[in-house]
Amino acid sequence: FASYYGDHMVLQKKPSGAVVWGHGELGAMVTVTLSGPSGLIMEKTAQVKGPSGTWTAVLDPMDQGGPYALTAEQGLENVTLRDIYFGDVWLCSGQSNMVMTVLQVANASQELAAAAHYPYVRIFAAAPARSDVELEDLEQIDLPWSIPTAAENLGHGNFTYFSAVCWLLGRSLYEALGSPIGLVEVAWGGTPIEAWSSHRVLQACGLPEDTGREGPQISLWHGACFNLKPALCFVPPLNLALSSSTSPHQHLSGPQVPSVLWNAMIHPLLNMTLRGVAWYQGEANTFLNTDQYNCTFPALIADWRWAFHTGSAGQTEPLLPFGFVQLSTYRRRSADDSFARLRWHQTADLGVVPNARMPNTFMAVAMDLGDEQSPYGRWVLGWGEGVGMEVLGTSPVFLLFVGSIHPRDKQNVAHRLLLGARAVAYGDKDLVFQGPYPTRAILEVTRGLLNVTYSQELICRQRDAQAFEVRSGISSPKSCERESNTDVCLSPPQVCCSSQASQCQWLPAPVVAVGSHTVTLALSGCRTLVLGLRYAWAEWPCEYQACPLYNPQGLPAPPFL
Repeated sequence: FASYYGDHMVLQKKPSGAVVWGHGELGAMVTVTLSGPSGLIMEKTAQVKGPSGTWTAVLDPMDQGGPYALTAEQGLENVTLRDIYFGDVWLCSGQSNMVMTVLQVANASQELAAAAHYPYVRIFAAAPARSDVELEDLEQIDLPWSIPTAAENLGHGNFTYFSAVCWLLGRSLYEALGSPIGLVEVAWGGTPIEAWSSHRVLQACGLPEDTGREGPQISLWHGACFNLKPALCFVPPLNLALSSSTSPHQHLSGPQVPSVLWNAMIHPLLNMTLRGVAWYQGEANTFLNTDQYNCTFPALIADWRWAFHTGSAGQTEPLLPFGFVQLSTYRRRSADDSFARLRWHQTADLGVVPNARMPNTFMAVAMDLGDEQSPYGRWVLGWGEGVGMEVLGTSPVFLLFVGSIHPRDKQNVAHRLLLGARAVAYGDKDLVFQGPYPTRAILEVTRGLLNVTYSQELICRQRDAQAFEVRSGISSPKSCERESNTDVCLSPPQVCCSSQASQCQWLPAPVVAVGSHTVTLALSGCRTLVLGLRYAWAEWPCEYQACPLYNPQGLPAPPFL
């Protein structure tokens, strides 16, 4: 069998057929049998074909359940995999917030202790690997298919395995569906979307395919991470920290090189029949090709769907359900809007999903789950309060702790993903799975008011929080305001107003009233033409679970422009 088949694994249940494959002697016939407690269930034959000497068989669709034994036999040789179950298989991918393990989340001891209650949620983790060419099989595995245990796998270590978001989502799916769940973690911290993209995606979005293979190289981790695990190193290069993108002439290194993770970690899995994908990535692209993300992300989704559908002989559905986490927070006082832009681009600039450019997708909003006290923060080269010193060679290096990009509340993230999965992937049409979103805005010129109507009932948690902005005529930088004796750079309700469409300045639009479905904003600072409105447009838009607007189910209104 190929490397990622093993004892305890979960294969995709009906209506799809599970694909199994492996290596053999060229031209030989391989017999694949599936057996249960009562004996033989099915038998398939496949020929080993070149040039790499592989065979592939598609099993008949199976009801959920198990345990089964799966045997591949060639001549006198045979391999049997045991304790096999049929259920739903979900792939979890992305960067360090997906890599963050159960050991690192809030209430970790309780979450780990609960592992014993979920023996039918099986977990697998591929090892970080990169390649300049598409690989047929995984080079290395961090965690073979396993029954979850607190100490051995879910709590293995920080940023190793097993993914907290992936586990908590899978566990919740099992509770909701009662079906065995197989979780496949394929993630690497600090990596941009380009590394997970095939050459087809890069070409479609006009991005260079060879960045990093020659010439001077930079790392998105920077040298400040010299003593840290790769998954811990989210540090913008100093001269790029506030840039919307790197120059196409600058070269990336290691796992940031375009396509190297697609080649080594995704391409080998294409034969696998999947039920869905969960994706948590984007932080690295807040300073690399930020404004191309509205192309690269939809293109990656479409390309992965095509590739998994084709690779599984049509067993993985063409519109494979794809869930993702909208970026949380990083630096509380940052005036940079790259996080806000990236969140917007994660929706293909349409604000909510699914949409025409991103069908059959779902999103977990996480901008209200910031965790300033998280110990899993970021050190950068610099000087200021909280500075520490390391010695690199014989030279002292001063490192400044600038905040956490790794919130510990992964339970709410997983819960919001679960709602989307149940609604989009499993067709629960009556389930509310996303927060309220504006459907129209009516300007009352004489009163200087803007009435914004939302799609759902509104719950206002922070009437005083400044979250809306209007846009007006002269450009000026956004400033931090002092609120509750704490310096917080909140993004006030903002509108764009101008007498000339070419010149704009974002101005606060204070909330005057909140009705059951409407928000009324004051436009006192905007005496001319209103050109735009934006909400929660900041790197750290609100305190923990205290953004202004939610629905009665507790889901936050997503940001919009």
